[in-house]
Amino acid sequence: MANWDMQALMAKIETTYGTDSVPTGTVNAVLGQNVRYTPMEATEVKRQHARPFQGNRPSMLVGKQARITFEVEAKASGTAGTPPAYGVFLRCCKCAEVIVPTTSVTYNGISGNGDSCSIYFNVDGTLYKIIGARGTFQYKLNADGIVVIEFTMTGLFTLPVSQALPAVTYGSQMTEIPQVAVTENVPTFSIGAFAAAALRNFTFNKANEVKYRGLIGRRQIILPTCAEAVEFQIEAEPLATFNPFAIADSEAPQAISLVHGLGAGKVVTLTMPSVQILNPGDLANVDSVVETQLRGSVLPTGNGNNQFTLAFT
Repeated sequence: MANWDMQALMAKIETTYGTDSVPTGTVNAVLGQNVRYTPMEATEVKRQHARPFQGNRPSMLVGKQARITFEVEAKASGTAGTPPAYGVFLRCCKCAEVIVPTTSVTYNGISGNGDSCSIYFNVDGTLYKIIGARGTFQYKLNADGIVVIEFTMTGLFTLPVSQALPAVTYGSQMTEIPQVAVTENVPTFSIGAFAAAALRNFTFNKANEVKYRGLIGRRQIILPTCAEAVEFQIEAEPLATFNPFAIADSEAPQAISLVHGLGAGKVVTLTMPSVQILNPGDLANVDSVVETQLRGSVLPTGNGNNQFTLAFT
């Protein structure tokens, strides 16, 4: 009987798309949580022959894929200029990685597919491999909670094999304690010129379209489009202080900035220079206090590929 709690997640960038990069537990382990795994998804192609009796006809499976969804703690590596272990997944979600040694690591959205990776997921001695993986992610902050990034990665199916759980090295992923989302640890949240919002929750959705493309001679996961978006809920302010309805009505984009974490090598900054606030949601009654639910479309400006940056400093 396999024990679900005995897990190891590893990932490594591929040099050639769809060629197993062979991640290891000592170098490529990622400290994931709340893992959901779909070992195989495929399209059933049913045979259509005529015969003098009724009943099911056999099918063949094509377009075989595997999918894994998991969270990581959205924290920096603890050393400025060193990418977080989960940076491999950001690179495979239409993001470029820019490293300034001893200073920062910054991710920004790109046009095109970006990198791919091989993912190993070992559950108590059964190794599930996903090759040629690409995907999308959501950055999620809830007041008084641990900030997380949720990844959904899709890749080419391979048959599971029996393999002992590897030795893993998590390094700062384990030793760096996450800074929970409280006022002291979130020094900045601003919407345009308004920087005094009482924030309940915030989600940035990379919203990549993820598609399997299967041709003779080429099978791959592609990311043909993206539609970055934000959703957040704040305490309602007097309209003279902050009027989200007027902002939405004006259709004027707003810059949004969210800074989480304190200390060198521990700060995560999400910046979106141009967000169009769309239809505000229903007013919420929380503890008999009015809260406003807002959502926005994250827009490119100028030459594009600048909808957002996610910086670790």
